[in-house]
Amino acid sequence: MVLKPNKKLPFYAPNLVNPELVDSTVQHIANKHMIANFRFINQNGKIITQKDYEGKIYVADFFFTTCPTICPKMTTNMVWLQNQIKNYPKVMLLSHSVTPDIDSVPVLKKYALEKGVIDTKWNLVTGDKKDIYYIARKSYLAVKTGKPEELYDMVHTENFVLVDAKRRVRGFYDGTNLDQPTNDPKIKNVAQLLEDIKLLLEEDK
Repeated sequence: MVLKPNKKLPFYAPNLVNPELVDSTVQHIANKHMIANFRFINQNGKIITQKDYEGKIYVADFFFTTCPTICPKMTTNMVWLQNQIKNYPKVMLLSHSVTPDIDSVPVLKKYALEKGVIDTKWNLVTGDKKDIYYIARKSYLAVKTGKPEELYDMVHTENFVLVDAKRRVRGFYDGTNLDQPTNDPKIKNVAQLLEDIKLLLEEDK
C-alpha cells in the first residue's frame, strides 16, 4: 500500500505576494502575517468583527453591487461555493464592498436577497472606505490601487482569499473561474478552492 503524502497549503506573507497588491508598510513581513481586527456592517445592519469569524475558516473577496464586469461572475461562483459549504459549520464567507458610499445596508440586503445569500454563512459588508482599503491591502493582500495620489481609489481584483482558523492567508483563487483549467499552476479555480477548504478542515482536526 502506498501512502499519499499529506498535502499542506502554504502560508502567504506579504513578501511572497505581488507588491502591487500589498501596502508598502507591510511588504517586508516574511512570517507571522495575520488578518487584522476589523469592524464593518453587514446586509442586516449588524456589526461584524473578527470575533464573528473566530475559529472559522473563511473566504474573503472584494466587490461592489453595481459592478458590470467581473463581479457578477464572482458572485455566481461565491453562491456556488456557499451551497457547497453550507453544511460545514466551521466555514464562512465574507464579501467587502469597495464602494461603501453606494452599497448601503438596504442596497446590500436587496443584493443578498436577489443572490440567495444565507445570512448565517455569508456577510456582505460595508463601512469606512479607508478601513476597507487598509484591510484589503494590509491584511488580505488582494486589492490593487489606482494612481498613488488616489489612495483610496481601489481597483478590486478577481481574487478569492482563503483564510484559516488562525487568521492566516492560505491561498488565492480566481473568483471568475469555477472549474476551468488555468495556464498558470499558481492560479487555482473555485472548485480547487473547495478542495483546499476541505484540506484545512482536516488540518484543524
